[in-house]
Amino acid sequence: MNNVISMNPNAIVAFLQKSPSEFTKEDIIKYIKANGIQMVNFMYPAGDGRLKTLNFVISDENYLNTILSCGERVDGSSLFKFIEASSSDLYVLPRFRTAFLDPFAEIPTVTMLCSFFNKDGQPLESAPEHTLKKACQVFKEKTGCEFQAMGELEYYVIAEDDNLFPATDQRGYHESGPFAKFNQFRTQCMHYIAQAGGQIKYGHSEVGNFTLGGKIYEQNEIEFLPTAAEDAADQLTLAKWIIRNLGYQQGYDVTFAPKITSGKAGSGLHIHMKITRDGRSQMIEDGALSPTARKAIAGMMVLAPSITAFGNKVPTSYFRLVPHQEAPTNVCWGDRNRSVLVRVPLGWTAGADMCTLANPLEKATGIDTTQKQTVEMRSPDGSADVYQLIAALCVACRIGIEMPDALQVAEDKYVNVNIHDAKNADKLAKLEQLPDSCQASARCLQKQREYYEREGVFSANMIDGIISQLEAYRDGWLRKEIENRPQEMLQMVKKYFHCG
Repeated sequence: MNNVISMNPNAIVAFLQKSPSEFTKEDIIKYIKANGIQMVNFMYPAGDGRLKTLNFVISDENYLNTILSCGERVDGSSLFKFIEASSSDLYVLPRFRTAFLDPFAEIPTVTMLCSFFNKDGQPLESAPEHTLKKACQVFKEKTGCEFQAMGELEYYVIAEDDNLFPATDQRGYHESGPFAKFNQFRTQCMHYIAQAGGQIKYGHSEVGNFTLGGKIYEQNEIEFLPTAAEDAADQLTLAKWIIRNLGYQQGYDVTFAPKITSGKAGSGLHIHMKITRDGRSQMIEDGALSPTARKAIAGMMVLAPSITAFGNKVPTSYFRLVPHQEAPTNVCWGDRNRSVLVRVPLGWTAGADMCTLANPLEKATGIDTTQKQTVEMRSPDGSADVYQLIAALCVACRIGIEMPDALQVAEDKYVNVNIHDAKNADKLAKLEQLPDSCQASARCLQKQREYYEREGVFSANMIDGIISQLEAYRDGWLRKEIENRPQEMLQMVKKYFHCG
């Protein structure tokens, strides 16, 4: 049996015995008819990064066939600020590969993510999901490789404090119950995400935990497996929707906000990337990071100042990007170093068979562990539009691969020391700093927009819209003014509590 199908928790995959990438309209209709499905939901991300929903009652097979074939008309001006009300009609068409049985619907419902189309029936150039699709297509055309991605989704769960088994402040990393209170909530989220097609690597409690105003704040993380970049963005978007819905069901508040309060761990959305050719990783060569991987990192070093425009979209994002918080402030990269912008995590390249060392009865596995190597961008957070963000990273990696001096750029930006240690001050002084506000990110994007618009990946309208959105915050002074004023920071956090 196909490994994608065997043990797959998606009910539609199990019924059809097909990989989601092979789903057809006929398959969806077959599943709906055979399983008593009474409703279909279309979902699509809007300009605020959240999923919007359109419900359909299935009255007969002809109507079902019509909506699956033709989609439906929506008001684009209510979804995206760059679309004018005078010509705002758009179409939404479902992508069958995203179909899943809705875990929250009381009435049996199949839900699918959708793509946007304009009045001429062509993909909407400024739609986030289409921008990512274009980025991946150009990457493939120019490099002959596939761009893969996965995310580390961090979030806080907030509930009334029961005063039992209190956790150690800011020491929640991989904590078990009863000191971690929301492990069961997280595993239920993971179960639903997997049923919706999410390829999950693992979940755990994270560093951040504290009490404030009689409530527990506990940080958790769900990390995904590398997959095609378009699928990775779909999975992250659905995961946020699922975590929020389950939190609401169980009476918990949940936030992906980048910063909660001063002195406590913020939440990031670290994106891991992997480049493959014909299904084989291109990240390792002769036991070390390959030239292709280092060139891709060089591209991210060049475009780092503007990547924050896609990955850090609210003023509180820049309260997280401060020294000594395991969040980057400098444009540099390194191995296993959590203070750098791009980290090369441990990649199973040592050559030791750890399984047989831990389990003497086991024979050598022979698994090619070089396929596991990724590189990780650590600046983004939950305010990001994940489609725009991953598209921007795809562009940056392609630019790096195309740069004639990429390997030298990578060498110049490499650090293998603690850059916040006083003895390394000279090295730190030579490094470019990340933007410190939405306004600063907007200026960087304006300077570097040509890279993103090249090859028609990002539309000029989308770039203009992002710049206008960031500039409107007028927060150039904010971090310096209130970073040591907890009450004012809490007011800011409340304002952007449910960003992204």
